[in-house]
Amino acid sequence: MGQINLTQVRKVFGATEVIPGIDLDINEGEFVVFVGPSGCGKSTLLRLIAGLEDVSDGKIEIDGNDATRLPPSKRGLAMVFQSYALYPHMTVRKNIGFPLKMAGMEPAEIERKVQHAATTLNLTDYLERRPGELSGGQRQRVAIGRSIVREPAAFLFDEPLSNLDAALRGNMRLEISELHKSLKTTMIYVTHDQVEAMTMADKIVVLQAGVIEQVGSPMELYRFPCNKFVAGFIGSPKMNFIEGPAAEPYNAHTVGVRPEHISLSKESGTWRGRVGVTEHLGSDTFLHIHSDANREPLNIRAQGEFDVAYGDEIFLTPDESRIHRFDANGLAIR
Repeated sequence: MGQINLTQVRKVFGATEVIPGIDLDINEGEFVVFVGPSGCGKSTLLRLIAGLEDVSDGKIEIDGNDATRLPPSKRGLAMVFQSYALYPHMTVRKNIGFPLKMAGMEPAEIERKVQHAATTLNLTDYLERRPGELSGGQRQRVAIGRSIVREPAAFLFDEPLSNLDAALRGNMRLEISELHKSLKTTMIYVTHDQVEAMTMADKIVVLQAGVIEQVGSPMELYRFPCNKFVAGFIGSPKMNFIEGPAAEPYNAHTVGVRPEHISLSKESGTWRGRVGVTEHLGSDTFLHIHSDANREPLNIRAQGEFDVAYGDEIFLTPDESRIHRFDANGLAIR
């Protein structure tokens, strides 16, 4: 259960074509992340799959059945939103069990399912609390628990961690990933955060202006981006792009080098530069280098502490085996 296939799915709002026509196969049990900048159509695509938006054209199949015109309640999917949408007057137990109560399930069966979900999500000790007595991460787990009890064919997450602080986001990333491993249920997850995409996904779908730019595993997209957009979006800090004379020796209009694939020396190297702002993070040092090779400062990632001062002369050498080359249209040259 949980195979989802999109065939030329298109969405138009008035005169504006938001999704021009997408083909996509999501396999049973996969954790698929839709990622892209704001306005790229990732949430719209999720809502089309959920049935919260009508498809203008094309076909959506769920487990081999045409679901294009089915209402959300008939699709067997569960959606978790950015806002928790919990009932503040209900306990955690009642919030989790509410969809089952509305479906007319027997109280004993509801209790069994609620207990199972609470155990899975480490919420057993909080079943008698109300949402106002919980942390943001706990409330998000309750919202997920409300979906788990429905035993859906797939879970749809629409930027569920956006309201959490950085530490909680990190914890919840792990918890949702662990949940996927234990449930083995298809999950589709929307985010603008490429770190979430890289750390959670089996398969990433990179979108821009409603178009799928590339689909692949996190490391496939990191190692073999198909164009400059994907290369610049995947990876943190983002890839450096170098044009002009410095790119000519590599037979490319543009050369892309990731910050971790440039070595630094105080004696010699391929490009000469001067140290700008330096960010010391303990395990890594991020340096912004003003270089003759490029109009924009180059971002360099060095392991551990790197002893330089603002304005120091520095030499940079790219790892030639890790260089990405792009033509004048921004397409990768293999």
